[in-house]
Amino acid sequence: MPLPQPDDLTSLVLRTDFGDEGAWDAVRAALGAAGGHPHATYVSELRFAGVGVQALMAEEAAADEDDQIIYMFLADAATMKEPGHPLLAVDLSDEPGRTFRVPARSFPDISANLSIANMDFAEFADAVDGSRTFRGFDKT
Repeated sequence: MPLPQPDDLTSLVLRTDFGDEGAWDAVRAALGAAGGHPHATYVSELRFAGVGVQALMAEEAAADEDDQIIYMFLADAATMKEPGHPLLAVDLSDEPGRTFRVPARSFPDISANLSIANMDFAEFADAVDGSRTFRGFDKT
């Protein structure tokens, strides 16, 4: 079954941790508060509970070309527990499996630039800090 498709000009935020409904609400609130208009298509389906990057890459590779997406953001256990709710950005196309963390406050800029193909995944991934977190281009 292909991964869900994001709405136009948004990025897919896929929930993989289902241990705390309040934390999921907090993640969505943080992402919503970070931007002036919607940047995310939220998917909260139990079939993705605990799924890892490799399994998602395999599922996406098996999808028809028209149904494939090129990147996504995971709301995993770290996203739910850590301050700033850092999502895990996952490249599914150019360098499949390449990842980095994105604090909620940085998500709208990354989502907007990726969704309109203004920038590539690698441009953000190449600008991460020592913890593999994107904090902006001037903070690496």
